[in-house]
Amino acid sequence: MLALGLALLLNQRRLKGLSFFRTAYYFPSVTSSVAIASVFLFLFAGAGSVNALLSFVGIKGPNWFADPRGIGHLVLNGLGIGKDGQGPSAMENHSFFSLTWWDWVSGPSIAMCTIIALVIWVSAGGYMLLFLAALQSIPGDVYEAAAIDGAGPIRTNWSVVIPQLRPTLFTVLTLGLIGTWQVFDQIYIMSKGNPGKTTLTPAFLAYDSSINNGQWGQGTAMSFILFAIILVLTGIQWLFLRDRDTPRSQRKREQGRRAVARATIGNATNSSTAGMSS
Repeated sequence: MLALGLALLLNQRRLKGLSFFRTAYYFPSVTSSVAIASVFLFLFAGAGSVNALLSFVGIKGPNWFADPRGIGHLVLNGLGIGKDGQGPSAMENHSFFSLTWWDWVSGPSIAMCTIIALVIWVSAGGYMLLFLAALQSIPGDVYEAAAIDGAGPIRTNWSVVIPQLRPTLFTVLTLGLIGTWQVFDQIYIMSKGNPGKTTLTPAFLAYDSSINNGQWGQGTAMSFILFAIILVLTGIQWLFLRDRDTPRSQRKREQGRRAVARATIGNATNSSTAGMSS
């Protein structure tokens, strides 16, 4: 969504400094992941710049990469459900697949949310260029027709532009899905799965099992399962984003066009015959 929003913003022809903004947004995608991870470690440290900025507005920031608390737990505690990271007894005493119901609603930890923000910031620029290329291939007549029909900017983007981005949207979602399941560099540099294993990813878990623990069979099995998960989720995305026109509907549409053409030719022939007779 961030990449699409940036692409729509940069597709404005009246915007000045387009080259600068394109370069600025795309620059993190080609920068070393080690350098970016090191900068984020400095910014989100306990006494880092982010907490210093939060302190100006009276907020005491957490120790981001050492905080295993789940976002879901913090939200529920703020709403009065449970206290100090603990849930109600009804959720703590019942489990499902070896996890209590309270654990199921934990959500990503604060440390994982920080890494998520980093990965989004790094990858959004590359996806933005794909969307921008697709947007620039849409002819201007489409926008003019939408304006004549009275569609505003929001309606034009939602009903006219985005449906024409379906192939690019499928490509971006597929690449994003694969990249999300294969996040490794940032985890290896910033957390190694800590705190409390709340920042583990399948790619790092396979690496940790194989390289660090010597369980090569388990690491290989994880890799194959990860490959199967990516294939299944890619297939689901294709089902939702594929062209809805089936071969039968295409044949019916073609038959309808031929019938209209025959009727038009027949009317023209009858008119010519009537004119010659008169």
